[in-house]
Amino acid sequence: MTCILIHGLGQDASSWDNVKTLLGRDVETPDLFQLLKDKTCDYTNLLEAFSTYLNQFEDPLELCGLSLGGLLALDYAKSHPDKVRSLILIGIPHRVPQFLFRLQGILFHLMPEKSFTEIGTDKNSFITLMKSMQNLDILAHTQAIQCETLLLCGEKDKSNRKSLIPLSKAISNSKTILVPDAGHTVNTDNPPKLADIILNHFHAYQKI
Repeated sequence: MTCILIHGLGQDASSWDNVKTLLGRDVETPDLFQLLKDKTCDYTNLLEAFSTYLNQFEDPLELCGLSLGGLLALDYAKSHPDKVRSLILIGIPHRVPQFLFRLQGILFHLMPEKSFTEIGTDKNSFITLMKSMQNLDILAHTQAIQCETLLLCGEKDKSNRKSLIPLSKAISNSKTILVPDAGHTVNTDNPPKLADIILNHFHAYQKI
């Protein structure tokens, strides 16, 4: 099995450092923006680059993605159901929150450039990516997912907690867990609990 931890928007691979240490096993933590190389930073190109990255692994995949990383993992599992052995999706919505996206777009325009370079991209690319995600149909083709799926959300992440029920109804063989003492960025808010959940989930389905 190859375990891949996929960071969220506004994060980079280092956001998983504490979780990686606690897992006590080799895991892959790609930097999403680096996968794009010279391509335009939109969701279609990012998913294509992410898929190319995952396709290099011969072993079955254990995917764990937060937010943007969770959406990418979900879309990959839809189109490559035979490659994904187990799936953990953290803090993803069941549909794109249009008002929130517009509000975030305004805030991102006001932020300094260095806020974006710290995560490996630039302001224009970041905003372009956000705009390209506004019309995603997150629940489309979820019936294609064959693997056991764990839906996580930080207990303080009120907006995404509401998505757990429609997501669990749309994705068969799924169950939900609220992570205590965590908001949206569960991987940095409560690394010990998240690492424990990841280990228990992946180990359980390695035995099936």
